[in-house]
Amino acid sequence: MTPSLLAFIFIAYTLLIFGVTWITSRHANNDTYFTGNRRSPWFVVAYGMIGASLSGVTFMSVPGNVQNQAFYYLPMVLGFLAGYIVIATVLMPLYYKMQLTSIYTYLEKRFGFFTYKSGAAFFILSRTLGATLRMFLVVSVLHTFILQQLGIPFWVAGLIFVVLIILYTFEGGIKTIVWTDMLQTTFMLLAVVYCVFAVCHEMGWNFNEMFSLVKESGYTRWIDTDWQSKTNFIKQFLGGVFVCVAMTGLDQEMMQKNLSCRNLKDAQKNMFTFSGILVVVNFLFLLLGAILAMYVQQKGLHFTDTDLIFPTVAINHLGTVAGLIFIIGLISAAYPSADGALTSLTTSFCIDIAGMEKRKDWNEKQKKRVRYIIHLSFATLFLLLIIFYNSVKNDAIINLVYTVASYTYGPLLGFFFFGLLTKYRVRDKMMPAVAVLSPLLCYALDRLCIYYFDFGFGFALLLVNGLLTFVGMWLCREKTNDAK
Repeated sequence: MTPSLLAFIFIAYTLLIFGVTWITSRHANNDTYFTGNRRSPWFVVAYGMIGASLSGVTFMSVPGNVQNQAFYYLPMVLGFLAGYIVIATVLMPLYYKMQLTSIYTYLEKRFGFFTYKSGAAFFILSRTLGATLRMFLVVSVLHTFILQQLGIPFWVAGLIFVVLIILYTFEGGIKTIVWTDMLQTTFMLLAVVYCVFAVCHEMGWNFNEMFSLVKESGYTRWIDTDWQSKTNFIKQFLGGVFVCVAMTGLDQEMMQKNLSCRNLKDAQKNMFTFSGILVVVNFLFLLLGAILAMYVQQKGLHFTDTDLIFPTVAINHLGTVAGLIFIIGLISAAYPSADGALTSLTTSFCIDIAGMEKRKDWNEKQKKRVRYIIHLSFATLFLLLIIFYNSVKNDAIINLVYTVASYTYGPLLGFFFFGLLTKYRVRDKMMPAVAVLSPLLCYALDRLCIYYFDFGFGFALLLVNGLLTFVGMWLCREKTNDAK
């Protein structure tokens, strides 16, 4: 398969996305950008969120990881399901009741200025690092299999991807993203299903044989009872619950889409529908991973980087159609993550840091100009981080994403749940210190446990981080317990 053919498919698909963008961004204003005018159909949001939640990381890292970790990711997925129930029944009613555009304004009303700014800052840090790690993985594949063959350096590949994201989110914002996510989720799922069929055809299996051989292979092991292992069942499940609550329920990007629904009831229907489908889709990715691992073993292929198993097999071993469908699926998985991150970061910075909603002296034109500047600034930061990751990447990206989240989302988890579970006020000026010290203590505790007890917290580290933040807030609570 020639790089020029792959490049043609990439360009054609991107033009399709821009067609949707043009339709959805007509007559857009700041309210359109930030909330979609609160008119998004819940079923469109639910379906599109599948692509946004999975991203290019799930598309490649989850299947690739099966070779080394079997189905040990599945308990984390079940934890996600429990986390979504918490979000739909606890957090979303709060957000709709307060009519929030940025969910972090809750922290200002509950605790004060410094807690609010600390929460927003940690979201910006978390989402910037997580989104750019996901984008880096996709840019790496596009560069390796297409642009590098055409003599284009990596930094140019990153620039092309970032520019495309800028162009189709610049005006329509969340309204555009809701509809493009739906389209992209469809193509991503079609790519996975087709590749399952293609591998089975290549191996000469029917579906009964496939399921029987996968079961016999040992790759379907999903309960790790070793308490010291980072993939221990309980650690994975608890990690999944709190990763979900933090990375969805306390994340401006994911909640911005939910808050664009017409009302709370529609948003909850969206969340429950989406969470059920997501479990099935993740199982499909794990099944694909097992099939790919068996294929690689039989063909005598060797990979030091498991993230490259799926793209290499699809593009180089399954024929032209599979390669083209994989590229479309990869782009479809990448765009929802990148566009949502850029829009939510712009929203959070405009409202939480620049205070746009409170600037009554700014007219619509001035607000739009500030939004453009912030939008472009984050895009530039994305590009710089993608180039940086290219020089240091040494782990399966999905592990790296969740590890980063464990440290950066912990303070948000502590802030919100202290507000929800207690009636105490806190010494607001102390909260930036609490937010910084909690991840540092969390890291030290994890290192000490590994060194002395050969015990790591794994993804449950996020829960420990949130608890440390909660304890810090408790120690800094005010004597009165009258919460606003």
